[in-house]
Amino acid sequence: MLQKELFELLSCFQDVKQACLFLDILERASGQKMITASSLTKHVEYINKTVQSLNGETKQLVETTLIKMGLTVEVQKMTEVNSAPEAKQMPYRVFYADTRNRKKIDVGDFVNHFRARYQQLQQIIMQRPDVQNLVSINKISRDRQRFSIIGIVTDKRTTAHKNLIITFEDLTGRAKALVRAESECFSKAAELQLDDVVAVKVSGGSDFLFIHDVIYPDAFKEKTRFDQEMCIAFVSDIHAGSLKHLGSEFQHFVEWLRAGDELAAKIKYIFFVGDNVDGVGVFPGQERLLKLTSLKEQYDLLAGYLRGIPPSITMFMCPGQHDSVRVAEPQPIIDNFYGAALHEIPNLILVSNPAMVKLLEGDKEFKILMYHGASIHSFINEIGELRLMKAHNCPAKAVRHMLKRRHLAPSHGISPSIVYIPNANHDPLVISEVPDVLCTGEVHRLDVETYNGSLIITGSCWQSQTEFEEKVGNVPDPCKVPILNLKTRELKVLDFST
Repeated sequence: MLQKELFELLSCFQDVKQACLFLDILERASGQKMITASSLTKHVEYINKTVQSLNGETKQLVETTLIKMGLTVEVQKMTEVNSAPEAKQMPYRVFYADTRNRKKIDVGDFVNHFRARYQQLQQIIMQRPDVQNLVSINKISRDRQRFSIIGIVTDKRTTAHKNLIITFEDLTGRAKALVRAESECFSKAAELQLDDVVAVKVSGGSDFLFIHDVIYPDAFKEKTRFDQEMCIAFVSDIHAGSLKHLGSEFQHFVEWLRAGDELAAKIKYIFFVGDNVDGVGVFPGQERLLKLTSLKEQYDLLAGYLRGIPPSITMFMCPGQHDSVRVAEPQPIIDNFYGAALHEIPNLILVSNPAMVKLLEGDKEFKILMYHGASIHSFINEIGELRLMKAHNCPAKAVRHMLKRRHLAPSHGISPSIVYIPNANHDPLVISEVPDVLCTGEVHRLDVETYNGSLIITGSCWQSQTEFEEKVGNVPDPCKVPILNLKTRELKVLDFST
């Protein structure tokens, strides 16, 4: 639903496609079912940038309407606040995942989704210097020769002699390839998951191929450092409303931020990485484990904490499986029905899961990729090396595989937690830009790793051990807050447990 002035504004557009695009932008910027001027004020910079891209009379009419609605005034106020020396806030840009779905999903949507994923990752792999002599599968001749192919894994099985037979598919056809158990690349091939897109160096002909090496898309990043000293903090899995929620400890963290501590004064951004409330009906019998049995009450409790955080700190919050959004990824921002109290907090920016936030200093970009991390469990279950090391105790080891594959959740439907909405144009879970920091939650254990220049942070939690965690042997590591200095890249971990 649109405010009357916004509805009338659509008639200004000469091009129907342009009007639809503008409406999509309003919907994303608002995050609400009823789009009004007040609901757009948090994202006026985003709206303003869109208006500047319009042409001619349409641009003039749109600008005039927005001025009448008071949005231009808000833009000016925002610019003044950001430029004021006492605010000392860095500008930022948020890149939301495309969470729209306007039609009934059919098989063709999944076909186009995986085609789009293949093409995205193919472009990344082709930039690797060690990928040479590429051949499309339908161009493989019967003569034995050495070459490389880029394919998506559609099948993988082990033979009686412990060899692996893997089926690859590209846009032209399918090919089966064998990797011997004694081969040097066997360990690389063994950790391949269904729907992975990789390059393989092979020999053989169209009848059968033998794998000599597996080349993942992989991620490489030069470390970015800001000139100005400032810090960012990472928080996840608050689970507000649960009987096990550690509310006094989280309040202790909020009070520490307000107390004027030297380190706290340097914090300019906080990233909340999903499962912000415990939710309702997430699993059978959850009601008996809740202190607050209404989602609205849970978000009101969460908002009460966040209002106590100093307004000089900008907060970014993405959802997780326990929040009031669909489980299928990418997840949209927390809605304005149950989470209305969150939408009223001026220094809180609600983002999708996943989302990329770029902090800016001059021409420098510090990229932070937020992803709650539902796929961590499937990585651990499917990759033998992770199973043997019991990677639930060191979950950053599993997150390394996301960067290695340049994808947050490659295997669709392999577990109940890995389900996503197909997108015919591009796969929003592909890591198209290598982040400086990839932060996740989900596993309730703080863990830190570096991978080819990228920092991996898996978040702690604010919930004591649940019955389910006790049953599966997962011991949470609650109330830890990692704080990263963007100038020195120094990482400190504070413990707010009692």
